[in-house]
Amino acid sequence: MKFIKKIVLAIVLLGIYVAVASGADSETQQSRGGHQGPPPEAYTACECKSAGDTAEFESPHGDIVTGTCEEEGDRMVLRPDNPPRGASGRRRTTDSGNE
Repeated sequence: MKFIKKIVLAIVLLGIYVAVASGADSETQQSRGGHQGPPPEAYTACECKSAGDTAEFESPHGDIVTGTCEEEGDRMVLRPDNPPRGASGRRRTTDSGNE
């Protein structure tokens, strides 16, 4: 009986460890700007627009993001006039990273 209790306890502790570890990974990813690529609103803002047209959208944080529509594959996407800063403090760009 004691052996079964130890196994159940080990499984419960392992489950808690996995839950905490995956939550910490999500927090780390968020603090590093875990979202990669444009948000869905950047695509929606440029629907029915052409490359070079200006557009804007409201970010999830309530900011108004303005920019220019550009082709990305077979879709149009808004490239912001003032792109957000990456973890290094430098502005993120869509080219090879040279500013």
